Amino acid sequence: MRSWHQRPQAGSSVPLPGPQGSLVSSTSGMEVDDRISYLEQRLQLQEDEIQVLKAALADVLRRLSACEENGLGLQRKGPTKGTSPQSSSLQAAQPTPWVLSFQRAPLASLGSKRESPRPGPRLGARLQGGSGVGKDGYVKMFLRGRPIPMYVPDALVTTYSLDTKLELPPKKLKLDWVYGYRGRDCRANLFLLPTGEIVYFVAAVAVLYSVEEQRQRHYLGHNDDIKCLAVHPDMVTIATGQVAGTSKDGKPLPPHVRVWDSVSLNTLHVLGLGAFDRAVSCVGFSKSNGGGLLCAVDESNEHVLSVWDWQKEQKIADVKCSNESVLAATFHPTEPTLLITCGKSHIYFWSLDRGSLSKRQGIFEKHEKPKYVLCVAFTENGDVVTGDSGGNLYIWGKGVSLLTLPLPAGGNRITQAVLGAHEGGIFGLCVLRNGTIVSGGGKDRRVVLWGRDYQKLQKNEVPESFGPVRTIAEGKDETLFVGTTRNSVLQGSLATGFSSLVQGHTEELWGLATHPSLDQFLTCGQDRQVHLWSVATHRPLCPRPGVNLSLSAPQDAARSAGFHPSGSVLAVGTVTGRWLVLDTETRDLVTIHTDGSEPISVVSFSPDGSFLAVGSHDNFVYVYSVSEGGRKYSRVGKCSGHSSFITHLDWAADSSCFVTNSGDYEILYWDPTTCRQIPNTGAVRNLEWATASCVLGFGVFGIWPEGADGTDINAVCRSHDGKLLASADDFGKVHLFSYPCCQPRAPSHAAGGHSSHVTNVAFLPDDSRLLSTGGTDTSVLQWPLCGGGCLALPFLRGPRLLWPPRTGEEAAWGMGWGSRVTHAPSCGGWERDTESTPQPGLGLALPFPTHTRLLGMWVAPPSPASGGGDGPGDGPGVPGAGRRAGAKA
Repeated sequence: MRSWHQRPQAGSSVPLPGPQGSLVSSTSGMEVDDRISYLEQRLQLQEDEIQVLKAALADVLRRLSACEENGLGLQRKGPTKGTSPQSSSLQAAQPTPWVLSFQRAPLASLGSKRESPRPGPRLGARLQGGSGVGKDGYVKMFLRGRPIPMYVPDALVTTYSLDTKLELPPKKLKLDWVYGYRGRDCRANLFLLPTGEIVYFVAAVAVLYSVEEQRQRHYLGHNDDIKCLAVHPDMVTIATGQVAGTSKDGKPLPPHVRVWDSVSLNTLHVLGLGAFDRAVSCVGFSKSNGGGLLCAVDESNEHVLSVWDWQKEQKIADVKCSNESVLAATFHPTEPTLLITCGKSHIYFWSLDRGSLSKRQGIFEKHEKPKYVLCVAFTENGDVVTGDSGGNLYIWGKGVSLLTLPLPAGGNRITQAVLGAHEGGIFGLCVLRNGTIVSGGGKDRRVVLWGRDYQKLQKNEVPESFGPVRTIAEGKDETLFVGTTRNSVLQGSLATGFSSLVQGHTEELWGLATHPSLDQFLTCGQDRQVHLWSVATHRPLCPRPGVNLSLSAPQDAARSAGFHPSGSVLAVGTVTGRWLVLDTETRDLVTIHTDGSEPISVVSFSPDGSFLAVGSHDNFVYVYSVSEGGRKYSRVGKCSGHSSFITHLDWAADSSCFVTNSGDYEILYWDPTTCRQIPNTGAVRNLEWATASCVLGFGVFGIWPEGADGTDINAVCRSHDGKLLASADDFGKVHLFSYPCCQPRAPSHAAGGHSSHVTNVAFLPDDSRLLSTGGTDTSVLQWPLCGGGCLALPFLRGPRLLWPPRTGEEAAWGMGWGSRVTHAPSCGGWERDTESTPQPGLGLALPFPTHTRLLGMWVAPPSPASGGGDGPGDGPGVPGAGRRAGAKA
């Protein structure tokens, strides 16, 4: 730091000529910058010191309250061996410049004056005394200047060392299933591929779902929310656009478009890094020139429309599209230089000529101009069909000129209108193979079939529980796929009606609980929906025909959930202090209670089922005795002592006590029979805990990464066999650690897919899979645990000559780049080794038994290739997906 007392006194002036004067001016500017930086640092340190003082004050108040309850005098006495982790001497620690730090000391030092660690690195492990922990020792972690003592079990006191290095867990996470679909605010995002897979997206995952095989594949190249999707005319190449994001270290992640191969799931090109603002909301391939162009619209104030040569990753043209929202952008199917955009109060016809875009505005003439033009489609003869917020269908035909000559396709005047085609807006249009048109309504939820002359032929209605129609895709024969605004995908026909294929939540998701003995799990969230899911069918369970698929629709948004050990009932906590108990078989309401008016952050039954602990944001834990198999509840009392809201709770295996974490990083222990705090840590430090869901504790503190501020990790869960620990963080990642995780900055396997903060994680009862919930991305991801016994196979990569076989009856040959693929029998899937060096060579792929399970044989030259490797974010692909030529096996 610069020495400030050497600066000239106020009012003095020593002008220097020429370059020397400039040097002094530059030096003065540097001093100002240094001073500002110094003051900012001091301010941060003072804030941390205030946190420490608040914690100390809260501790004094808690101790006074405990003395009053026990009828003890307020005489001054030093702390003893049995004091709680927070009952150390009242002394403000010297503020430290790092956010998270560790140190350890003997327990006897708690009652004596202790020195705070000297300023050091942002995160580090510091020792007091030798490398081991003495008798009755503890490990101390600092979060935002707050000391958090965590007591080492007696069996580890003499051998534990902070210097021990933990091994990576033996298993890894591999995405197996994605629950949910993004239809609430995205459009035209559901397509059927020639492989029989439907492609859509949710969170940061593009999903390829084979309905017949009940399998999913996933493209995981994005690092934040996907907002739009388009399929190339070759029906293989796909483009997806995403929003701007923020990395773990706070750096901005620019919105961009990724072009990828739907067979191998390899990223082919990345467009627009730094060219788009906020998000890419619309994307589309050209159709009449081999699909060589791609258009995109961002979410800047001007909603810029740009056209790209996606194979060269070069922008050809861009223009300010509209100050209002743009809902669709697409190329005309027969005119390679004609584009159409539509949105709020407009439809524009754009002409691309020599690197510039010029527009013609759609003219409504005698027709009332709609507030929104919501969707656009093209008939067989090239006419443009639009659906609007008024429920009208408008046909923008070619028309004729004054000389009775036909005008080019995409005329900007209405040639035909179907007024009042729907009650409310028309959100989706789909032109079928036979030339007829299907429209999907919002308010009326109707799917209507129109003839070539725009006469209504047939109609059906989507069930109310699934919400209005968002988009429509044509399937085989008369089958239609319908995406809805309530994040569901339906399958059916106009003759037979529609049933659920994919379901999801529609608002922020927090509650997650797994059944104690069955492959079922429960989710609940801000949308007031509570779903009990079957892992086998990947759908909500329906108790009997005609009953809504959700267990219940509470009056309040749900926040937390937990099963009774018997699995016969479950508890759900809401955001208003109300909690209810439901029967898992009949979905009937067993009981309902209200404790306070704040959100219920945790509801947890004791392992023997005799107690229910309800943790609230009002800083209290309410304890109830439970009888009659979870059907009768009597309040025991409330646990008072936390100075901030309750975040997590774990029960001892023998149900004798429970431990809680709070928003200000406290760890307190409680007796459920008296609802009083257990101050003697010696009585609880050696207990076996039934679960490990508290984010603060000796067995889990290694999950905290460098620079963590205490709120970065939302949930943690231990596997039932006690070998693994999973965490959910604010950066869209799920981490898998070895348990116990009691070393600073423990190594982990990280898995991405969520685009929002991951709010919860839970293992199935047999530990075969891990489940994670996204916050605002509303998704649930299912992760099988893979590891051991993997078979190494090649991964062929290269351009295709023929579309991959649908039935798996064709062989294929490949020539391209290869990297190793491992077959993991434990999770029934394939996982590509991204660390292996890609090599050129020849390959043969054989069906086993379908194109999604191709075995490859690969012959490579001795020296590795210098290029052709997979780009960052490429997902696992189909083994043997190289150049393909048809040949019957």
